[in-house]
Amino acid sequence: MIKADWKNRSTGLSVVILLTALTTPMIFAAPTQAADYDAGSIHITQTWTRATPKGASSGAAYMTITNDGKTPDRVSCISSDASAQCQIHTMTMENGVMKMRPVEGGLEIKPGETVMLKPSGVHVMLVNLKHPLEQGNLVKATLKFENAGTINVECPVAAIGATAPGAPASGGGMKTEGHGGMMQMDKH
Repeated sequence: MIKADWKNRSTGLSVVILLTALTTPMIFAAPTQAADYDAGSIHITQTWTRATPKGASSGAAYMTITNDGKTPDRVSCISSDASAQCQIHTMTMENGVMKMRPVEGGLEIKPGETVMLKPSGVHVMLVNLKHPLEQGNLVKATLKFENAGTINVECPVAAIGATAPGAPASGGGMKTEGHGGMMQMDKH
């Protein structure tokens, strides 16, 4: 407990400065923080997504999924409050063209394995966005695991072009509008 001698103005001022310094980081902290989620042997951390420009028809969500169990499990995205559909997608390079494809039957996570869903890799694709994803908001998604069951997650929305949760936008973010002939999304 801090005792202040309010008769001594310099002490009182020091207490005010100390209390301001201690509470200021709380005022300017990020409004949304990712939570951790558990169901059965599945542990999910670092959920996030990026803001999208107005008119974007799709977005992506990312997270880290760990299977602490002794049997494999498979994950699929079954719904999102931000899009008409959500799917697990993989990205590959073929002859200099980046291709995205849905992962049929769900993404397998082997026992003891940790899988990072990240930009330019496996990710949750939010198809037919209902509205732009805005920085500071949350996107809710429902994931279904074959063994662990259903898990509802919230993904904080980072800046457009962010490379990680809480990271600023990078100047080299991938453009997805029209896919510019450089990226192809296969619909299966």
